[in-house]
Order: sequence, then structure tokens, then C-alpha cells
Amino acid sequence: MDLFYNLGIRAYKAAVRIASIKNRKARLMLHGQAHTMAKLQQAIKHDGQGYIWIHASSLGEFEQARPLIEMIKEKQPQARIVLTFFSPSGYEVRKNYDMADVVCYLPFDLSGNVKRFLNAVQPTMAIFVKYDFWGNYLMELKRRHIPTYIISAIFRPTQTFFRPWGGMFRKMLGCFTTLFVQNEESRSLLEGIGINNVTIAGDTRFDRVATVCNAAREFPLIEQMVKDAQFTMVMGSSWEPDEDIVIPYFNAHPEMKLIIAPHEFDRQRLLALMARIKRKTALYSSLTARDAAHTQCLIIDSFGLLSSLYRYGQVAYVGGGFGTGIHNINEAAVYGMPVIFGPRYDKFREAHDLIACQGAFAINGADDFTQLMDRFIADDEHLKSTGSNAAAYIRSNLGATATIYSHIFA
Repeated sequence: MDLFYNLGIRAYKAAVRIASIKNRKARLMLHGQAHTMAKLQQAIKHDGQGYIWIHASSLGEFEQARPLIEMIKEKQPQARIVLTFFSPSGYEVRKNYDMADVVCYLPFDLSGNVKRFLNAVQPTMAIFVKYDFWGNYLMELKRRHIPTYIISAIFRPTQTFFRPWGGMFRKMLGCFTTLFVQNEESRSLLEGIGINNVTIAGDTRFDRVATVCNAAREFPLIEQMVKDAQFTMVMGSSWEPDEDIVIPYFNAHPEMKLIIAPHEFDRQRLLALMARIKRKTALYSSLTARDAAHTQCLIIDSFGLLSSLYRYGQVAYVGGGFGTGIHNINEAAVYGMPVIFGPRYDKFREAHDLIACQGAFAINGADDFTQLMDRFIADDEHLKSTGSNAAAYIRSNLGATATIYSHIFA
């Protein structure tokens, strides 16, 4: 790759080392990368069968890779998969994922690391997810004639690929055998810079949320909590700015019950959250059968439950829209409920689409939220129709995984 690109990667690596002095995630990344090669040498078997390498930057991209991994394993049980992560938020949660034969960190994109990694894995193909473009890895995969794909990719005119100075990054796109994109706009943008090996397949996250919905876990205590409620909201991946809007409304509406799954829930955060709620509140970890029916607000203090919890609400609020961007709104919409979120959703195609079909609603503050909620509580027909719109949108976008699989393994 370009000298300036390699200098940038080295500068990034140095910045991570400096950050690791105080930042736990940076320390986890460096520690994990230091053990990648030993882990590969111990686990990889070079017996002629080969490995499929799948790379997901973080947890969100893993959820897009997961439907494809599971389809590969279903149709080819003998297939071997090496799954890599760049971010600790992905690796630390899914390091024991049993559908992959090896799970490890991806070393920094430097020439020596790249060659050592590829020599150890010797992949038969490489699959990247959504937007991770590592120039040295891509160039070396192309040099070795290893089929390379990107799935659930989405492109915007503001990205470097489409700028006059983006030639170095456009070279990366030329390394892919096929780019599986989410929409026509992405295909058109790529065509405009001479990239034509593009297939519109959609987003595999839709297949994932449908699978989760069909196999959703049941929680008898939560069922008991909400069964006589006039109206229940499930608030997923919430941050403090989201709670600043929702909690005062909840405190003032005794007909409403609330389930909150905060994005982070250390002890101090939970205590501060509970102090703001003026009605009977319980933590999920300490909820008892005796208290469940009388609990008006339940705070989820366990990982991995949210995608099944939306089933217990009539409306969902998904957090992050007053911060860096909204979290997974499809997880809620698949249950046939309207979804509310904050104003920072520009980079999320599904948010634009759900708003357009009146299955989701963006708010700028408490007044917008109050207006929406007052109507949802008072107008049952409006509540049902918007929920139906959300469910129909999810159904209309299923099938990306099968499309990608059939192209790659035809």
C-alpha cells in the first residue's frame, strides 16, 4: 500500500499503545493481538481442507456476519471458519462463538502482520463485513488470488472512495471478487468510479432479527409483570440523554409500564438510573415472582436479553440517537411495533426507510416524544397500523443471506 497509508496505520498503532495506559479496551486489543499468531498456530490444521476467513470489525458487524456463518455451517457442516475481530467489544463478547473453529483478533494492517496471518490461516476465501477496508490485507489477498468478498456493504457520496483524492482507497475496492451491497444507491456510486462487480443483496441483519424473533426466549417473570399493563414500552440500549426524555414521561403516566435495557450498567450507573424513577422499580437480576406483578419499571442488568425482550412491549424506544448514532432498530421492528429514536440516524438506511413507511419516528426532544406517546396510548388503531408497517418492512427485506450464499458457493 501507499507509504502514507502505512504511516497512518503505524501512527494509529502508536496511539492505541498510548491509550492503553488508561483505556481498558485499548489494553484488551493489544493483548489479544499479541496472542493471535500463537492461537492460530495451535488451532489451524493444514490437511488440505482449508479455512473460510470472515472478518467483523465489532459486535454489530458480527451480527451481520452471523446469518451467513450459520448458513455455511448448516449447508456445509465440514466447513472450517476463522472469525476475526478488530474491536474488543466484538471479540470479548463472542470469543467463544461455537460456529467458528477459531476466533481471534486481527493484527494491525502492516505488511509483516498481513503475511504472517495469511501464511498461518491460508484461507480459501475471505469475507469482510460492511465497511472494514484494510489495504494491505486486501492487496495481499488479491496478490495470492484468494477470492475476497464484502457483504452488507453500504456506500455514501461523502466517503473517501468518491472524493478526487481517494485514489488509494479506490484501489482497495478493486481487490474484491464481488461487493454485496445493501441498496441501489451504493451500486450506482460504485459504478461511477468503475467498480462493476457489484450485487445488490440487501442487509443480512434482517435475516438475523427474524431468526431471533422466531426463537425468542420467554421470561415468565416479565410476562407476569406486563400481563395486566395498559401500555408497555421497551427501551433498548439507552443512554442518559434518552432517559432524560423517557423517564419524566413515565413518572407522570401511571397507566404505563417500562422495561429499560441500558447500554451500560455498572453499579454506579444503575443506582443513578433507579434514583430518577419515582415508581416501583426492580432490577431483573433480583426480580421475584412475588414482586413481578407490582413492578412498574424493570431495569435489565444482564447482557444478551434485549432482542427477546421487545416482544413484551407495544412501543420501542431505541437509544443512541442523541449520541454517536442509533443502535439496532430492526431488533424491535421485527416484533411489529413502532420504534422511536433520536435525531442522529443519517447513516442508517433502515431508519430512513422505516420513517418513510411510518413504522418508526425520530424525535428531537421531549416535546416530540410526548406528542408521539400521547397518541400511541390514546389511539389503538394508530398504534396497530404503525406496528404493522414496521413488521412489513422487515419482511420485505429478508433474503440477503441466501442471495450472498448462492453467489459465493454456486
